[in-house]
Amino acid sequence: MKDDVRVFKKKILWKTAFFPGVLTIIWAVSLFIISDGVLKEERQKEIVCIVGTILFFLTAYSFSLKKIIKYFDEIGAGINQLLEEENDKIQLEPELESIEKKMNRLKITLEQRTKDAIRTEQRKNDLVGYLAHDIRTPLTSIVGYLELLNDMKQMERTQQEKYLRITYDKAKRLEKLINELFDISKLNMQTVALKKEQVNLTFMLYQMADEFYPMLEQKGQSMKMEIDEKILIYGEADKLARVFGNILKNAIAYGDAGSEITVQAAKGVENVVVTFVNRGAEIPKHQLEHIFEKFYRSDSARSTDTGNAGLGLAIAKEIVTLHGGEIWAVSNKEDTKFIVKLPILCHCDFGSEDV
Repeated sequence: MKDDVRVFKKKILWKTAFFPGVLTIIWAVSLFIISDGVLKEERQKEIVCIVGTILFFLTAYSFSLKKIIKYFDEIGAGINQLLEEENDKIQLEPELESIEKKMNRLKITLEQRTKDAIRTEQRKNDLVGYLAHDIRTPLTSIVGYLELLNDMKQMERTQQEKYLRITYDKAKRLEKLINELFDISKLNMQTVALKKEQVNLTFMLYQMADEFYPMLEQKGQSMKMEIDEKILIYGEADKLARVFGNILKNAIAYGDAGSEITVQAAKGVENVVVTFVNRGAEIPKHQLEHIFEKFYRSDSARSTDTGNAGLGLAIAKEIVTLHGGEIWAVSNKEDTKFIVKLPILCHCDFGSEDV
């Protein structure tokens, strides 16, 4: 870095001295020619005075430049600290206080990005491990039951049906795991084009409540709907249904048995806010901050029991983001809320057709 600064200093001195020097020589030669090669004493003194002034200026400028070069030295040392990821705080001359603050902010930002990258990589590795286990479990069962069916030719009909049913269930679970992986990869490519259309959100949410009735019954849960009449938005119906379906699955899975899940939807001037409320264990704050991240999996055992890859909320966030919306969660000892905020992207007259 010091060698680079010396080269920089020489370049400044050269560029600074070159033009005044050339002009002085041209001026002196011109005077000499005009005076027929003979310079009078007064003219000689004048030239000597001007040349001396220029030389004095350049000498003084060179000393002044040393102070400026010192600033560059300090900035260069600070950049080295950033590149070498040193833990010490960057300190510069008082005159460079503003630059010092910006460099320290940059240092903190780079350190945070490095930590985030390491954490994300670790989560990705953990997820690969979880998925390897999750995929291997149903696959092993499928292979095992198919081998039994193949080896035992004289198996009773009822036994065959039982094994086939188990094999089918395991195959469907495996399909769900693979589909979630495919979906999160596809959505993360940032090239997904939404097929937007009129969506009757009120109708969609009531329809989903009916579809999830069997899951609610299994845990003795119920669903309460607090939805404005005929909320119309503009988006891709299938993907939005995926968002609300993933959130509902999460609410049912983690909600207390026998509890009530509340679905609220209210339309504002520019946005629609949909809220899912379930009673259950509080989600710790450190988990709540990462719950929508792609490779975050707070409870592998629960996710395995539900038969999916634990990517439902990450997929929901990707879809909501594609629609220009927001999704977040809040949790306390009483309940957990998942809130989806979607913009009303089209203010045209939708008519009466429902989706």
